[in-house]
Amino acid sequence: MTPRARTNQLFYQAELLLDMAPEEDEHAEARRMAAEEGALALTELALEALLREVTEHACLPGHDWRELLDPRGEPVAELHRLRELAGRPGSWLDWLLTRLRALHESDGVARRRGAVAPGMIAVGSGAALGDELRTCLREAKAELAALRETSEEW
Repeated sequence: MTPRARTNQLFYQAELLLDMAPEEDEHAEARRMAAEEGALALTELALEALLREVTEHACLPGHDWRELLDPRGEPVAELHRLRELAGRPGSWLDWLLTRLRALHESDGVARRRGAVAPGMIAVGSGAALGDELRTCLREAKAELAALRETSEEW
């Protein structure tokens, strides 16, 4: 499989997990949370596949997103572009990196519907993780086309 095909496959698989029709039983909430976190984990793999793909010309020794998107990382044009995007509040990459860090924490990132942190007052319902991730994936795929174009110039 080519790096491009693997990137596409992982984005597609993440979307498939989010689109699974939930069964309505006593495990529905846990199943939804598992699908959301699973889709987010696949998105992390897709991000690393994307980084590998668009930096192939640079022959980098590793492709961990934490290292490559660090401001002190390799001076590669595609990475610079992604670092700027990651630093822009509200961008899809800023949103994704925040959720990926939370995914690796002991609390995870998926939440029960209507759950409020202790000591917090609920003032409205935020978008579900799955819905936000769908938006993130859509925006990431749009960015991917531009990144591939600059990478192919090399």
